[in-house]
Amino acid sequence: QVQLVESGGGLVQAGGSLRLSCAASGRTFSDYAMGWFRQAPGKEREFVTAITRSGEGTYYADSVKGRFTISRDNAKNTVYLQMNSLKPEDTAVYYCAARLGYTDLSPYEYNYWGQGTQVTVSS
Repeated sequence: QVQLVESGGGLVQAGGSLRLSCAASGRTFSDYAMGWFRQAPGKEREFVTAITRSGEGTYYADSVKGRFTISRDNAKNTVYLQMNSLKPEDTAVYYCAARLGYTDLSPYEYNYWGQGTQVTVSS
């Protein structure tokens, strides 16, 4: 089992920044690819970004490319999501997820999920 706990969400004005953190426990963190997903009210959960086990490879949805940055610290068992130039359409609950092995863009491929953290961007 892997336990994931997100933090860092909140309310921010458009153009602002937030940094989300996701702390993992339970298994060897570096064995897991990590992803961030988000879900807005009435919408399906969507891929935001993912990072390989080593941290050398990253993937982004087109909607966040150039604004969001994913990173990880395997020594601290933590993955981060730096969000800059936030837009109202970024408003959603953000979830981190873990997948044993390689990264994937589909939420259905991730085995473990955090409880989510709310990000609200006001216009």
